[in-house]
Amino acid sequence: MQARFLGKLSLAIAFLAIPQFTPTTANSILCSSALRAEEITDFGNQGAKGVVGARGENGRNSDSLTVFADGSPMTLDLSGENGFPGENGTDGKPAICGEIAEDAQENLQAANGGNGGDGGDGGNGGNGGALTIYTTDKSYLQDIYVVASGGAGGTGGAGGAGGAGCECPTSYWNQQTCTGKPGSSKYSCTTREYQCRDGFEGRSGRDGRNGRNGRLGVLTLINLDKSLAPDQPQATITLAQLKDRGFTLSQNEWETRTGAASLLAPGSIIADQYQELIARHEHTVLLVWDAPQPVTDFAGQRVTLKLQGEDSASVTFPENMWLETSELARDNITEIFVFNAVLENDVTRLKSEGISGIGENLKISLVDRAKRSNVISTDFKVKYRVSKSGDEARFRRVFDYRTKYEGEIPASLIEQNGDRFTINIGKLPMPSEFLQPETAIEIQLTANRAFAGNSKQQKITVRDVIKR
Repeated sequence: MQARFLGKLSLAIAFLAIPQFTPTTANSILCSSALRAEEITDFGNQGAKGVVGARGENGRNSDSLTVFADGSPMTLDLSGENGFPGENGTDGKPAICGEIAEDAQENLQAANGGNGGDGGDGGNGGNGGALTIYTTDKSYLQDIYVVASGGAGGTGGAGGAGGAGCECPTSYWNQQTCTGKPGSSKYSCTTREYQCRDGFEGRSGRDGRNGRNGRLGVLTLINLDKSLAPDQPQATITLAQLKDRGFTLSQNEWETRTGAASLLAPGSIIADQYQELIARHEHTVLLVWDAPQPVTDFAGQRVTLKLQGEDSASVTFPENMWLETSELARDNITEIFVFNAVLENDVTRLKSEGISGIGENLKISLVDRAKRSNVISTDFKVKYRVSKSGDEARFRRVFDYRTKYEGEIPASLIEQNGDRFTINIGKLPMPSEFLQPETAIEIQLTANRAFAGNSKQQKITVRDVIKR
């Protein structure tokens, strides 16, 4: 009993302490405590959210402009357009409230108001236009008044207000509930307390952000009285194009400087840094074809040209093109003279025409199908092998060949007639018995073909039986 009495006393003290808080705080504490333990029923419908404001459009960038300054006064407006303001967010809708029955036997939560819509962001300001001025006298710029300011950013739209929530007609009420029949011993009544919590006002929408201001326009100064050609310090073109009209490489040299507004008429508005052309380097490459080979055989080959420094150029021909050339450079012009030309694929087109003769007169003949042997130097190595299989080697492949000679072929044993080579195998230092009729032989030739500092090998193998 004592413990129970102390419990009630403690509860009474807690309630007496409540007036130290504001009524709203006290109600919140009581409601949260009570509502956690009871089922809560919503009443009314929450207010609709406000609509988010549309973002403002960006201001238009100013067009770029190129002028030639000759001392005539000019006024140039290259201002960017201002950004457009963002739209306001609309207000949240108030909650739609119903009526509470007087005999309600449930805890109630009133509906909240709708949140306000966020304001739209302002559009960005347009950038000032780029100005390019050609002049041969920088003092002429003092007669040009320029306004190349960036447009102001648009203001952000205001956020909408939150809608009102529903309010309870009363915060607390009691309802009596009885069981059994009145007058009977089982008849009893209990009284329960119920509460209603007001709905909250909707959150106000966020104000939109202001748009960014546009950038100032920039100045480019070119000390010429004619239009400046673009940079082309490197190019890859066909050999036919280079031969027909040559090619001019170019490189514009720029310097970044400050004080652009001070060059122009007083009060001009433009970015402080500007670009000024301080030099233009040009170099022309010409191709002179003095080769006996038709230039049409090489017309599609691609040549790479590259400017080197201020007054020279490099010329790179494709690797599969072997050239005998000389170069003459003078007065920003490079002339390439071609005296002979061979495609790498044509270097290794030797074909055997078979063997002939016996003994010391055993020979093998080759022909150059590319017909380039008049400019290509050729030397040979040979591995001469014989088989005991004899005439059987004509009909099936045999594997009992044995090497009887291996080494370079002396130039004295090589006869060249235009694009035809005849090699006297029988004169090589080896026993004559391996050069006799009905001997199965294998001749492995390695031709080393060289031209204009390039070289490539071709291997040719011939298997046959020496005939009478």
